[in-house]
Amino acid sequence: MTLLEVNQISKSKGATLKQTTFSVPQFSKIAVIGETGSGKSTLLKLIAGLLEPETGLIEFEGKKVLGPNEKLIPGHDSIAYLSQHFELHNNYYVHELLEYATKISDKEAAEIFQVCQVSQLLKRKTDQLSGGERQRIGLAKLLVGSPKLLLLDEPFSNLDMLHKKTIRKVIQDLSEKLKITCLLVSHDPVDILSWSDHILVMHEGNIIQQGNPKDIYCNPINEYVAGLLGEYTIISPSSKIIQRAFTNSPSESPVFLRPESFEINTNNSNGIEGVIKKIAFCGSYYRIEVDTEEQSLILYTNLSRLRIGSQIYIKRNQN
Repeated sequence: MTLLEVNQISKSKGATLKQTTFSVPQFSKIAVIGETGSGKSTLLKLIAGLLEPETGLIEFEGKKVLGPNEKLIPGHDSIAYLSQHFELHNNYYVHELLEYATKISDKEAAEIFQVCQVSQLLKRKTDQLSGGERQRIGLAKLLVGSPKLLLLDEPFSNLDMLHKKTIRKVIQDLSEKLKITCLLVSHDPVDILSWSDHILVMHEGNIIQQGNPKDIYCNPINEYVAGLLGEYTIISPSSKIIQRAFTNSPSESPVFLRPESFEINTNNSNGIEGVIKKIAFCGSYYRIEVDTEEQSLILYTNLSRLRIGSQIYIKRNQN
């Protein structure tokens, strides 16, 4: 069942949005990615009814989403929007803020508090909270209003690693336990790829590619999309030997391969010969830069015995 239909909407003031069209199935997890100024936040605000599209139509459950020109108090009752710049009122107890916003039973609210990991914070005042705690309370405050669609704009920004890990788990639990449809804007490839079931890639106000995370990650349409989701090597059309070894068929266009696409052998000449130029320890893997006869490659490997200047042989990872 389609929950949201966005049809040919555009906006020219502020961050530009150009003739944008897509649909959101019920209970789906959609990630929106793109560089700063590509129109991501503008898109979420338009969907939430906080901005007015200049052209096009946004429909939620088959009915038009009214913008501020058509509604005295902007916003849609069933669409919740959490801005990256959200604020909590000072000098309130957390339980007071949540009680004022609650439209559900105490039992349902208690489940949301548990999912958002705020049950232990209810007796605190808002000026006694860390950034991560405020973020989780902001989420809980929206959810007790019983929305059907949740819009999250950079929910992981300005958080340390510990709080970011907690927020990531909370957002995952929202989908699994509360069965809520969610659109999320983020710059972190880990957050996007592990969470979403569909990705929209935006550039200069346009959706330039969309699909499931694996397709977008493995088959980006250009260097811009490839760079948004992590490191890559461009295999140029002039690198004929590497093209034949690492791609299904030679191409007249550049091919983008991720560092984990390669497999390294040190004592087996079955592959492309290369010499290690740089090695960087990255925790669970080593990042290797290799010079081959035709071009340089970036590889990830678990092999710890490699050294700068070592000769290796590289072939395509079949996993």
